[in-house]
Amino acid sequence: MTYRTSWPLTINATRMYRMQKDTLYSQPLSAVEDFRFDQRVANVFPDMIQRSVPGYSAMIALIGVIADQYAQPNSNIYDLGCSLGAASMAIRHRLTAPGCTLLAVDNSADMLAKAQSFLGVEDSPIPVQFVEADIRNLPIENASVVVLNFTLQFVPPDDRATLIQRIYRGMRPGGILLLSEKIAFDPSQSTLQNDLHIAFKKAQGYSDLEISQKRSALENVMRLDSVADHLARLRTAGFQQTEVWYQCLNFQSMLAIK
Repeated sequence: MTYRTSWPLTINATRMYRMQKDTLYSQPLSAVEDFRFDQRVANVFPDMIQRSVPGYSAMIALIGVIADQYAQPNSNIYDLGCSLGAASMAIRHRLTAPGCTLLAVDNSADMLAKAQSFLGVEDSPIPVQFVEADIRNLPIENASVVVLNFTLQFVPPDDRATLIQRIYRGMRPGGILLLSEKIAFDPSQSTLQNDLHIAFKKAQGYSDLEISQKRSALENVMRLDSVADHLARLRTAGFQQTEVWYQCLNFQSMLAIK
């Protein structure tokens, strides 16, 4: 029997592992350290991502739908920078191509352990390999679908083009890369987009202090690119078709077809 569920179940499953409310930056800090995907972040990450990224649940559900459209039989599917495995879960719930292996990859042992404990309890015929690795050094082989869901923005800028090229080389013809990122806009748009994003976070219950301190924590570790930069990098790597398929405020997801 095909293992396939509806969108609401995919989103409800994401809520199942919402463990703690994000209060990491709710109190004044004498020094704001650089953001790290450690145990403290892993414990609150589902709440953090839902309250920080507008449209996140819809994007995750659509990743599952799109992956199912392009997954090729007996191929590998990579979720690079999988965090707690939301995209892996969405793909696993929708996938119909036979013989596929899903590889959930992250360089944070804390994040990967929670992803494994969550996905490991699902009754699914689709195997998942959990890989603790730096994605810059990971071999990409026999891939029909590769997901970089808010991951590339944490890769050093000088390493991004090389990573995209390695992904391209490891993909089958007709394979796709799904790339989601927070986007840097030009000055004429950036103020509006940033103001709207701050308004969104306030509507989710974050205070000015939390927003400010988290911004400081991310300043040195999350470097944003423009859509033009992303699309140019994808085309230079060799992708034949590139599209922006989703946007909510200053968050976008792109699809690139080999």
